[in-house]
Amino acid sequence: MSTELEAVLGKTWKRPPFISNQLLRRGLALAFVAYLIAAYLTIDINWSRVYEGLDRGAQFALAFTNPDFTSRASDIWGGLLESVIITVAASVVGILISIPIGLGAARNIAPLPVYLICRGIVAISRALQEIIVAILLVAIFGFGPLAGFLTLSFATIGFLSKLLAEDIESMDRVQAEAIKASGARWAQWINYGVQPQVMPRLVGLSIYRVDINFRESAILGLVGAGGIGATLNTAFDRYEYDTAAAILILIIVVVMALEYISGIVRARVQ
Repeated sequence: MSTELEAVLGKTWKRPPFISNQLLRRGLALAFVAYLIAAYLTIDINWSRVYEGLDRGAQFALAFTNPDFTSRASDIWGGLLESVIITVAASVVGILISIPIGLGAARNIAPLPVYLICRGIVAISRALQEIIVAILLVAIFGFGPLAGFLTLSFATIGFLSKLLAEDIESMDRVQAEAIKASGARWAQWINYGVQPQVMPRLVGLSIYRVDINFRESAILGLVGAGGIGATLNTAFDRYEYDTAAAILILIIVVVMALEYISGIVRARVQ
């Protein structure tokens, strides 16, 4: 029956393969499998250590059933408060600096020299990973929250400026040109023609960056840049899995609270 239908209607259409040469496709597949095997054989795996690690991993997982919030309560709450302060301060400073850089990095509203300078700042900020910047700043300013604050502010600038500039470049030109045609000055044009179109997106991205900064502050503490990460690292070094579980639970709760707050704020802005 199917052959008769094919004779009447023609053969069913099938998407052509990305590589039309069947021999080449099979050769690439075999080469990929050979690469995976070679990569696996070059990995030096200590199976006895893996076995020991599984036992410690089970202990760590069980610690979540009985987290210890009291033994090192002062260190935990002090580190958590420091992480929150670093996050809020770095986010506010980074967002305030990101707005003019984002405006300058948008090609449709900024002159070429300003555009090139701002794009260069964005590129440098995005090229350097936070942990590398934190290590450098710890070496310059020493251990403490200052290095973490500067690191997260620097990362916020690259993240938010790029996304803000892309949003400005893709905005509705008709609304912006209508404001300009009415005789508005540049500042008025930005305030009435550009800002209403990008503000909801800017608010959402800013709150999302606060979320990222809090999680990053926990990681930066591992290299001495302040925050709850230092306490978490000490708990792991001492095999205090119940204390580490308590710290991770607090981090998860704060991140979930930020997610809930960001949803409310975005709904009100939009």
